[in-house]
Order: sequence, then C-alpha cells, then structure tokens
Amino acid sequence: MGYVTSLFARKVVAAAGDAVDAAEMLAHVGITPDSAPDAGQMVPAELYYDMLERIADRIDVTDLPVRVGASMRLDEYGALGLAFKAATTLGASYARVERYARLWTSVVEYELRPAVGGTLFTLHRDGERRLGMRLSNEATLASAVSIARQVCPVPLAPMELLVRHPAPQHVAAHEDWFGCPVRFGAELDAILYADEALSRPNILGDEGISQYLTTHLDAELSQITREPEVVTQAKAAIVQALSEGAPRMAEIARGLGLSARSFHRRLSEHGMNFQGLTEETRRDLAEGLLRDESHTLAEIAFLTGFSEQSAFTRAFKRWVGTTPASYRKDLSLR
Repeated sequence: MGYVTSLFARKVVAAAGDAVDAAEMLAHVGITPDSAPDAGQMVPAELYYDMLERIADRIDVTDLPVRVGASMRLDEYGALGLAFKAATTLGASYARVERYARLWTSVVEYELRPAVGGTLFTLHRDGERRLGMRLSNEATLASAVSIARQVCPVPLAPMELLVRHPAPQHVAAHEDWFGCPVRFGAELDAILYADEALSRPNILGDEGISQYLTTHLDAELSQITREPEVVTQAKAAIVQALSEGAPRMAEIARGLGLSARSFHRRLSEHGMNFQGLTEETRRDLAEGLLRDESHTLAEIAFLTGFSEQSAFTRAFKRWVGTTPASYRKDLSLR
C-alpha cells in the first residue's frame, strides 16, 4: 500500500472550506483533527483518493487542485522544504525533489527530463487513474509550481503544463493560475520550463547550507524501508522479454512507464542495477523451470534468453556451481 504525507490531506480539506465536514474528512484518512500538522505523518494513498472523491460529491472540485497547490508553503515541508529553498538554482531545487520525494510519498516519482525547448519536471504515479488520483496529480503539479515561485526572484510561469487525464469542464482557473497553456490528454504529467528559468539563482540559495541539509536528508532517506514494487514489476517484465533474448533496460523501463534514468535511480535505491537484476531473474527463472520435468534443457535455455544451450550451461554453472543437468538430477534425488 502506498502513502502520502498528511500535509496534502490537510491542505485539501482546508481548501474545500465550510462546504465539507473537516473533522469527518480528516478522520477518514486517520488524522486526528486537532493534532498538530506534521509533514512526516503519512496516510494511505487510497484513503486520500477516497477523501478527494467524497469532497467531489459535495462541491465543484474543478479548481480545487489549483487552490490546494497555491496554499503550499515551503516551510511546511520540513528539511526538504529548507533544502529546496537553499539550493542555488531552481533546477537544483527540483533535483532535491527528484531525489528526496520518498520522504513525503511512496506513490509518486519525479524526474527532470530534457525536452524540446526546455526541461520537463515530470510526475509519475502508478495505479488506476480514478477521480481522486486525477485531482491529486493536478494538486501536486500546482504545488510544484507554487513552491518554485517562493524561491524565484522574478515572476515565474512555466512554458506549458501537461496533464494525462481528460480536461474538466472548465480550465480557465488552471490557465490563469499557472500562467501558461494547459494541455490535458497529454502523454505524461509534467511541467515544461525554459532552461533559463531553471538556471536562474534562487533568492536564498546557499551552497554551504544546501550541502548540510542534503546530508541530513540522505540520512533520513536511508532509514526508509524501500517498497519492492518496482523490483517485482521489473522482474516480471524481464521474464516476459527473455524469450526474445537479453532485454534492454530502456525497453523494460518504458514498459513500466518510466524513463531509463528514473528506472536506474529506483533500482539504485534498492542497491541494484539492471544487469544484476537481469542475472538474478534469469537464475531464479532457470531454477524454477528445472524443477518442472516437462521442460527440456534446450527449452529452458530459450526461455531464459540464451540463443544456445551451451551458453546457458556456462552461465548456470557460474551462478550455481553445477550444470543444469546435475542440478535437475540432484533435485530428483531429494
């Protein structure tokens, strides 16, 4: 189960105003209404989406994500907010989000990606694109622009906002607030910035403070229990691709909806790389298939991505210390 910071839930309820029962909504996601706000407190993402949909049953939520994003303040993000503020440029600030976002969410990945005319700050979130998730994505994009404006020395507007899901009935509030064209039904969720905007010095950028804060954030990040979804999904994708030969990282990443860079980073967070994960997957698959007498050694070699049985035999002996035939024979004697 994925989680998001309770800060977002509190901001959504506040933006909804008196038309909803704030205590009821917060209780739905497990927040005690009169407790002190804590960005480190997490709530289940699915309950958060439920809450957004409950609010949508009571009020017009067309511009709610924009109002939520506009209400975000860097000081509420704890050490990450301070690190965002202390980074020397806006691009460096967003790089902090790209690296440390897991401190406030386990369901969203961010990435800075070169694009025609500028750089994309992308948002990737797995799962069914239900109404609650769509509203959450819009609010997250608005939040990313809001905090950027708080460190920028001049008025800031993206070049374009890209949103994967279809447009709501009215988009004027989005375009007015973002100050740029908003393209719904796009291929990804992202903010397109001019490179000049990302290279502009921040108001309070300080390299020394920034390094101190990132050291602190690295320590916090190392304490997070990593969720294995990306590894599990990647291994399943590798298994499916092996019959066509050794899979390529870019192809597997694309099948998971990630760029190669983001995929590499997520594997690194688990202490893995793509080559090692592919080898591990091949070995696990081979050992499993060898337990099934209906598969010949030649078939197993093909299913694990080897063009020749001899190459499979050499690799298996390197992995296990014995040949596939001997391994299968030993299994039958147990």
